[in-house]
Amino acid sequence: MEGRCLKQLVYAYMLLLLLLHIKIGPSMSLEFNNSDGNYVRCIERERQALLALKRGFTGHGGDEELLSSWGGREAQKQDCCRWQGVYCDSKTGHVTQLHLGDQYLRGTISPKLIELQHLEVLELVFRGSKFPTSIGSLTYLRYLDLFFPEFDGKFPYQLGNLTHLQYFKFMGNRGSRIEDLNWLPYLSSLKYLDLSYSNLSSIFDWPETINKLPNLRNLSLSYCSLPPPVFSTLSHINSSKSLASVDLSYNIDLTATTSVFKWLCNYNTSLVDINLVNNELSGSIPDVFGNMSSLAHLDLSYNILEGAFPLSFSKLCSLRYLALAANNLSGRYYDIFQILSNCAQSSLEILDLQGNYHIVGWLPNHTTFPYLKRLSLSGTGLIGRVPESIGQMSKLEWIEMANTSLEGIISETHFSQLSRLIALDLSDNSLSFNVHSDWVPPFQLEKIALRSCTMGPSFPQWLQTQKKVLDIDISDAGISDNLPSWFWEWSHKATSMDLSRNQIKGTLEHLRFEFVYNPELNLSWNLLEGPIVSSILFLNADLSNNRFSGPASFLCDPSVSNLTFLDLSSNNLSGELPDCWTHLENLIILDLSNNTFSGTIPITMGNLVSIESLKLDSNKFVGGFPSLENCTNLRALGLENNKFSGPIPKWLGVRFPDLVILILRSNLFNGSIPSQLCHLTSIQILDLSINNISGSIPKCLNNLTAMAKGGDLIDLTISYEYKLNNGPSLSYDGENNEYLFYVARIYDDEMTITWKGTLSRYGSTLGLVKSIDISSNKLTGEIPSEITRLVGLVSLNLSRNYLTGQIAHDIGKLQSLDSLDLSRNLLHGSIPTSLFQIYGLGYLDLSYNNLSGKIPMGSQLQNYDASYFAGNPQLCGLPLERSCSLDTESSPRQVENPGTEEEEDGLSTQGFYISVGLGFFVGFWGVCGSLIINKSWRYAYYKFFNLLNDQLYLRITLIMRQLKNRLA
Repeated sequence: MEGRCLKQLVYAYMLLLLLLHIKIGPSMSLEFNNSDGNYVRCIERERQALLALKRGFTGHGGDEELLSSWGGREAQKQDCCRWQGVYCDSKTGHVTQLHLGDQYLRGTISPKLIELQHLEVLELVFRGSKFPTSIGSLTYLRYLDLFFPEFDGKFPYQLGNLTHLQYFKFMGNRGSRIEDLNWLPYLSSLKYLDLSYSNLSSIFDWPETINKLPNLRNLSLSYCSLPPPVFSTLSHINSSKSLASVDLSYNIDLTATTSVFKWLCNYNTSLVDINLVNNELSGSIPDVFGNMSSLAHLDLSYNILEGAFPLSFSKLCSLRYLALAANNLSGRYYDIFQILSNCAQSSLEILDLQGNYHIVGWLPNHTTFPYLKRLSLSGTGLIGRVPESIGQMSKLEWIEMANTSLEGIISETHFSQLSRLIALDLSDNSLSFNVHSDWVPPFQLEKIALRSCTMGPSFPQWLQTQKKVLDIDISDAGISDNLPSWFWEWSHKATSMDLSRNQIKGTLEHLRFEFVYNPELNLSWNLLEGPIVSSILFLNADLSNNRFSGPASFLCDPSVSNLTFLDLSSNNLSGELPDCWTHLENLIILDLSNNTFSGTIPITMGNLVSIESLKLDSNKFVGGFPSLENCTNLRALGLENNKFSGPIPKWLGVRFPDLVILILRSNLFNGSIPSQLCHLTSIQILDLSINNISGSIPKCLNNLTAMAKGGDLIDLTISYEYKLNNGPSLSYDGENNEYLFYVARIYDDEMTITWKGTLSRYGSTLGLVKSIDISSNKLTGEIPSEITRLVGLVSLNLSRNYLTGQIAHDIGKLQSLDSLDLSRNLLHGSIPTSLFQIYGLGYLDLSYNNLSGKIPMGSQLQNYDASYFAGNPQLCGLPLERSCSLDTESSPRQVENPGTEEEEDGLSTQGFYISVGLGFFVGFWGVCGSLIINKSWRYAYYKFFNLLNDQLYLRITLIMRQLKNRLA
């Protein structure tokens, strides 16, 4: 009997477990995952609606792989609750969630979507211009996340029906303006609103619209081109008191600082998080923030705010994150420290003031902020020493104090208790590390930036203890030691390594291992030698200015195919270039200059389809112009100082529409200048000097439109972007993101240019240089007058040719000209007086021509050395010692610009100047001498002027009184 009861009890228990599994199990599954144990099949009507959606997508090039599980003969594929991205209610079988946000879908959105009336969650990425009105009928939606990159800007009014919607995130097309947000206030349950990357430039009443959402807690309108709020709409509003987080970052038109801050005042008691990064807000920081008692996160970085740090910040007792980087704030850092110490010393975790150069003073003792995790003061006016007390701040994770005026010794005491430190940046200071060779730091750094800090002469051994380094910069650190054998294996997880500008010695010969990520490597300006191995060539590598030798066969290794930047200049590399460039199609910047490479350029180099900057100068290359027709992205090409020969190809001016720099100096090119070069409308530097080029200068040079524009101070450099693999991001708060992400690195080009007769290197101002140099060739004919239309030209050198004719009379139009060299030609005629108009002309050489007449007087031409006019036998006047004869003075002049040139005064002779001198002597001493000698005349003279002064004063006083009476 007892056994039967026990058996029945076991059966009852098992039945209960089964019921619990059916009833509760599926409901306990994750919200975004369907359960294989769900035996409730989907509703047929909703299944047909989903199939209609699939037909709309796949019929127009949608992602069939994503929807491959939708439909089919198998039982599993017939149940829509098991389809990818579809989630059903475990009790009713209704579709409640639809997640289609993983990949882009194209085509049309079927109106059958309306059949999914129980849908609560919808995620969708759709490449269509029209917003589907059927979404407005899904009244049970609580969560809506949409990305429509081709959106036309028109929201349907039906969206106002979504009264249960709590989360709405929409990303559209920034090129299409959103016409109105009139439907938004009807979403009365909305708590989270994100319209980032949507164009709201025509929504001037956006603050008023936001104020009508009573339950809104999180607002993100980043990158929305927001217009300044209309001030009148900010008064008498019934705003919500629930708004806790506001992100209006990266709206550069949001310049109405007062209006923005006034709108934020309406949420004084509720705001916790404010992000106003990069909005060009100006003026001083208002005291309004001091009234936000709950404020924990404030970011006003990258604006143009100025003035002192506000005293009202002393009331922010909940402040954890304060970022005011890259503004124009001023004052003593100690005062800022005291203001924050008043109330936030127990809450502040992040302080970022970097880039405010007018915040000055000494570093105080920061131990009063025991919870501080990040201290970013780079680019400020800090002076003095780093206090050792910073080593007691055990919570510190980031220290950034680069580019200040700090000085002194950094010892082990500065890091004694910094066990959580992961980022250290003290670059560009006058700091010296003084630690024991066997020091074992308490931290594990991920970022080490100690550029220009003294760490040598020995290679710092404590680096070997750091096992998590991702980014290291110890350039210009005074290290003159051999590269240790442990370095490469130690750094195999790094994403960026910069050891440049030291005197590091050693070789790379026996390196045979792989890095985890493709790091950025800079070993330039050291004493490394021996052959280069392919195992250190990653996405980008700078090995320039060393002593590397041997051939370039390492470039044929398939492992270097990801290279985007490679600089091998100024080494001892030799031999012919290998013919294996096909796999380097990602290469954007290549510099092989200043080596001893020889032979011809291999044909496969023409497969560098991504190349933008190619420098092969200062080698021993021979042969014709390289076959680069397919390198259509070229912007800079340097072939100077080689032995290239043959004609300049016509396709050069057709295939490179974006070419900015073309330097062919010091080669053996011959033939004429092809007129097709006039199609280089972007060219700014054209150097064909020191070749055997003959013929005339093309008259179409006025088509070089980039030289017809003045210099733009914004474009100081000529720059390129290339991909940089940062690998994992630096961890923060214990999180380590292992996903790779790619960002663009900016490379500022450098070129050697003949300037004022000497070779000069330009980099930071290269974008301002607009130059034509065709000197030292065999050109004949006249200088085309069209060249005077290139008003942006800064340097023009046509010297050492066989040019004839006269200097263009309107050469004065070249107002930007700083250097003009027309020497050693066969030019004749007079020097144009329009040269007076070029006020900035710093260098002029007209020597060794057949110029005649008088050098124009009254201009800066007399300030040049006489050698710049020498070799013109018929030229006279200053600064030459040869004076002009009377025949030259009185001979008829050639009128260079009729109707505009002033005539010379025929009285300006030697007799005229003698008469002026005698007249001045007689007149001055005739009056002043008599007053000095005769005392009675002197008294009478001064008495007359005193009387005249009194009469004038009396007369003026009477007139002023009469005017005053009339006005009264």
